[in-house]
Amino acid sequence: MSRSTPVWAAFEATAERLDQRFTGLFTRHQFEYEQPVRMQAGVPARLRRPYTTPVAYTQWGRDADAPLLVCVGGVANTAMRFSFLAADLSSQFRVVCMDWLGRGQSGWLADDSEYHRATYVEQLRQLLERLQPRGPVHVLGSSMGGSVAMALAARWPGRVARLVLNDVGPSIPPTRRRHRAETLARYYVFRSPEDIARRLGAAQKNDGPVSPEVRHYLAWHQTRWSEENAGRVYRHDQRALLAYRREVQARAELDQWADWAKVRCPVLLMHGLESDALLAPTIARMRRELHARAALTVAHIPQTGHTPLLSDRNQTHWIGQWLGGQVLTEALSIPLAWPREPW
Repeated sequence: MSRSTPVWAAFEATAERLDQRFTGLFTRHQFEYEQPVRMQAGVPARLRRPYTTPVAYTQWGRDADAPLLVCVGGVANTAMRFSFLAADLSSQFRVVCMDWLGRGQSGWLADDSEYHRATYVEQLRQLLERLQPRGPVHVLGSSMGGSVAMALAARWPGRVARLVLNDVGPSIPPTRRRHRAETLARYYVFRSPEDIARRLGAAQKNDGPVSPEVRHYLAWHQTRWSEENAGRVYRHDQRALLAYRREVQARAELDQWADWAKVRCPVLLMHGLESDALLAPTIARMRRELHARAALTVAHIPQTGHTPLLSDRNQTHWIGQWLGGQVLTEALSIPLAWPREPW
């Protein structure tokens, strides 16, 4: 099947129309990430050497002196997932959204064993060096991105002013991680727009209520055309997802309590009330352990599991308010906003 068939032409035309909503609101950038030898422990010694690969990111907001907010997504996300959040907050912040190595527009690593959390922490650190902020920055991380942001804040506490964790804590149930890793490791080829709608509908069923236009926009940016497969495939290096599955098979338990003990900045925890990844006992322990060092605000989101998409205007509003220091409560419930106007 050719991508020039009417069914794909209509899919692409709709996606391009949706893209126009954000025309002029952001610019695309990249920097050369250097993979250190210390991140190559799984590579044969004779092949280990430093090398570079490009990392892509988008930048929103015209005020270079505005507070900097860096957004990083989950294990299979691309930077464009944050478009709605970034657009809503671009009048208050300089928002930077990064593609992880092996995802989106970023380059791939030489060996699949190099895809691990320590590499992602190093990638985030190098991004901050590239951006050259004048002081500590705000960091928002969804799922795996939250785990990486937590590790960064623990290791370099002076670099993070405020931390937003999108439905992720220092512990995730092993059964949940195994199920997610097994699903992501599968190679998907979408032969029609209906295939994409079914798959993404299942994958994003816990992200919260969103409009068909939002789902179409995300599907467009999360996939690319594959000539050899005569269909669209996910926009990532499949080896990165296979590496994640091996990591989970070797150790299904996520334990970042040692990192959490070193976090010193205020934290906003976005919690999908139907989440199977962030459970009430985890939230209670997070509050107890952070209490003596910094403030924790928990924002509960109805009809949503793991992870909130953050395209809802109420969610983006309260994130902006909290980052600006205008939310002092320990807990709040964020009702769902009316859907955005159709494109």
